[in-house]
Amino acid sequence: PESEVFEITDFTTASEWERFISKIEEVLNDWKLIGVSSGKPLEKGVFTTGTWEEKSDEISFADFKFSVTHHYLVQELSDKDGKEELGEDALPLPMQDLLCMNNDFPPRAHCLVRWYGLREFVVIAPAANNDAVVSESKCNLLLSSVSIALGNTGCQVPLFVQIHQKWRRLYVGECQGPGVRTDFEMVHLRKVPSQYTHLSGLLDIFKTKIGCPLTPLPPVSMAIRLTYVLQDWQQYFWPQQPPDIDAVVGGEVGGLEFGKLPFGACEDPISELHLATTWPHLAEGIIVDNDVYSDLDPLQAPQWSVRVQKADNSQCLLGDFLTEFFKLCRRKESTDEILGRPAFEEEGKEVADITHALSKLTEPAPVPIPKLSVTNMVHSAKKKIRKHRGVDESPLNNDVLNTILLFLFPDAADKHADGFENRASTSAGNNPPPENEDYNLFSQFKSAPSDSLTYKLALCLCMINFYHGGVKGVAHLWQEFVLEMRYRWENNYLIPGLANGSPDLRCCLLHQKLQMLNCCIERKKARDEGKRGSVSDRSPGGASGDGAKGGDHSGDNPDKEKEFGKSWESWSDSEEEYFECLSDTEDLKGNGQENGKKGAKEGSKESVNLKPEGRLHPHGKLMLLHPGEPLYVPITQEPAPMTEDLLEEQSEVLAKLGTSAEGAHLRARMQSACLLSDMESFKAANPGCCLEDFVRWYSPRDYIEEEVVDEKGNKVIKGELSARMKIPSNMWVEAWETAKPVPARRQKRLFDDTREAEKVLHYLAVQKPADLARHLLPCIIHAAVLKVKDEEALEDISSVKKIIKQIISHSSKVLRFPSPEDKKLEEIIAQIMSVEAIIARARSLKAKFGVEKCENEEEKEDLQRFVNSLLEQPEVSVVGAGRGPAGSIIHKLFVNAQRVPAVPPLEEELRRSGSQEERRQGLQSEFPPPTGREVILRTSVPRPAPYSKALPQRMYSVLTREDFRLAGAFSADTTFF
Repeated sequence: PESEVFEITDFTTASEWERFISKIEEVLNDWKLIGVSSGKPLEKGVFTTGTWEEKSDEISFADFKFSVTHHYLVQELSDKDGKEELGEDALPLPMQDLLCMNNDFPPRAHCLVRWYGLREFVVIAPAANNDAVVSESKCNLLLSSVSIALGNTGCQVPLFVQIHQKWRRLYVGECQGPGVRTDFEMVHLRKVPSQYTHLSGLLDIFKTKIGCPLTPLPPVSMAIRLTYVLQDWQQYFWPQQPPDIDAVVGGEVGGLEFGKLPFGACEDPISELHLATTWPHLAEGIIVDNDVYSDLDPLQAPQWSVRVQKADNSQCLLGDFLTEFFKLCRRKESTDEILGRPAFEEEGKEVADITHALSKLTEPAPVPIPKLSVTNMVHSAKKKIRKHRGVDESPLNNDVLNTILLFLFPDAADKHADGFENRASTSAGNNPPPENEDYNLFSQFKSAPSDSLTYKLALCLCMINFYHGGVKGVAHLWQEFVLEMRYRWENNYLIPGLANGSPDLRCCLLHQKLQMLNCCIERKKARDEGKRGSVSDRSPGGASGDGAKGGDHSGDNPDKEKEFGKSWESWSDSEEEYFECLSDTEDLKGNGQENGKKGAKEGSKESVNLKPEGRLHPHGKLMLLHPGEPLYVPITQEPAPMTEDLLEEQSEVLAKLGTSAEGAHLRARMQSACLLSDMESFKAANPGCCLEDFVRWYSPRDYIEEEVVDEKGNKVIKGELSARMKIPSNMWVEAWETAKPVPARRQKRLFDDTREAEKVLHYLAVQKPADLARHLLPCIIHAAVLKVKDEEALEDISSVKKIIKQIISHSSKVLRFPSPEDKKLEEIIAQIMSVEAIIARARSLKAKFGVEKCENEEEKEDLQRFVNSLLEQPEVSVVGAGRGPAGSIIHKLFVNAQRVPAVPPLEEELRRSGSQEERRQGLQSEFPPPTGREVILRTSVPRPAPYSKALPQRMYSVLTREDFRLAGAFSADTTFF
């Protein structure tokens, strides 16, 4: 038979509640919060100046999760002797803090710090935001858990439990010490009982709660703070001038001058001023404050402090400009879609132009240069737009467009082409750039120098996007800009506002493309000028570059002369064969002539058929190895300028050729185009030279010289090519064998400016407004940072200086990459906007406190300091309270705000005079009724019996319009009761 099973209940296993308590104890142990807490008495203001830290952990009661957080003020470690000095009767530190008066009403702190004045505490709260411990039994269970955990561990740090909904900020807690305990309790009401709106009512509650058995009650010390809010600034106009949007654009004062970004807030960035009047140490009985009468006059308060409330999302001009421009980056439409027509509509004419394009190139006649003026500059786009719509429909009106084009191309103002030429050469950025840190920001941001055309264009597009037709205006201006670029290319006019030389890879790609176009224009211009010079003067000994050198012995070789004469015309049609290199016309202006003469003398000794051509100057002491004549440095072609996208493309092509022998050979051939050109120039300049001569000039390291003793015993220097040059079929030897003696001006050009210019113009033409905005955003951020820096310099706010440094370092990291993430760009723009808001606030406060109008220098400095600290600190104490310079201004502000409302009708007057607050305020209508009243009551009394230890008792009360809270900490003796 089956035996019966007995069910045994094991009472030794831990319940959920016991587990919960042990978890609390574990956490307290981990954080080393066990045992006696020691520390120095709190210094004045340490709650604000010191650093607060917190540690968190998670524990659970059954399946309900709680988070445990330890908040503490970081303190220097006190000496070890401190602990020994603490007598056995010493109170735990938190209880001593309850009575400390140095840190009442801290401006920024955890609510429990404000209510109880504690430097360290632990809070247990439901982990999920929407969870709440509401039922009374659960609250008591939690409180008893805390009590047991504190008792078991001997922890002297107060432990709080958060109950009810989070927004109510209701806490109950406990602190234990040897033979003493403090209970933290709280009352939170929406409606204020009338008997507790004044000091005498609060004192009654406090005394009743303590229930002190002694008959003459120890005195209660009080600290009182009344807060007044000023919202009405009506009589203080806002100092920002509103921009005049309807005005014509041409450089008038206000937000609309081209090339300058607007700045400042459109509405007052400060919404409220809070004045706190404080009576820090009052003994009971000194002040009367009951439901009939009050002594608390804010003007008599010994301490005043002020804080300002920022307006939420106050609208600022620079911020709006940046965000609107940034929105362009997300547009999808192309320029043609925006302007509402497929490409250029005059198709017949366009086709005809294309068929005649080549014949145009071959015409020998010099291009007629029309007289230049802004009006006939580039309005063909406009005419085309007009044909297909009403005259007034084009996005930008003529005045605006002309102003912008004049701003971008100042050289177009000259009516005559020759004037234009002179202007172009000076404005092409030849003057050395200023070497200051702000100017060089462009290399960090990858934007463009602040005096360049690209930078100005970015500002104009930003302005047009905001004020003149948005994305349509941007598309229209861009089209005009591209047409102007083509016009300049076709007519050999340099583009102003760009540094000379090959594209600067530190700048944005668009800037590099414009520089590239300028290089093309320079080369084409030099070629056209050379061609014109030769046509007018057929003799090769004329002014054209190389002719000066070769001219002396042209008689020796009449065939050469003929070829030379005809080659000028043949260049335009057979570009494969000959090319007049720029270096002939430019580099030789200075030293061509005398070198030419020298070359002629030596050249006459040479064999008739090899005549030196294209010499620049003799190379120091080097002589040719075989003929023993001086070695001449040849005129070489300049390597082709490259923009970063071309460099990338080239490196990709080279990488794709792979590692096979054929690929390596092809790669070497591609890379040696420039080498071959230089070899040909060298051979032409030094007839009879050998590869060793070339290597000595071009790559001296590859020519190794050493001293050897010859047969006669003399030391002689013997040279030979390096090992890499002797590798069979190496690139240099191959190239040397294929190179013919051709001077640079007759070589196939390395840089085909016509093709490159067309590529750039095509690249510009296909840019969508979104691409354009992406290209130019670094320039706009650069401009915004400079603007903010300038504005800050006027105000001198140290915190803003720090933020600007952060913005610069952040931007230089983000903008360095080709396509930065939108989120990061938004962060940069937000930072710039925050700086603008701070500066706008500084200006608003300056205007309100009349800093500029103040005549006494000392007072002016004090006010300036006061305004600056208002921006940077959460709360600023007013020197001299209501009687100091700042205090009297604040008083005036309140008085004026009280006068502003119209006089109310009689019944309302009677009704108002009936209100308690008004009656108690008496005649103090200079200040409105206080928005908040805070009172701290403290005393030290024995509880619960007359013979108990005297312990700290404290009650904090705050009363606002829809909130009333009492937070009490009442201590009792647990040994003698």
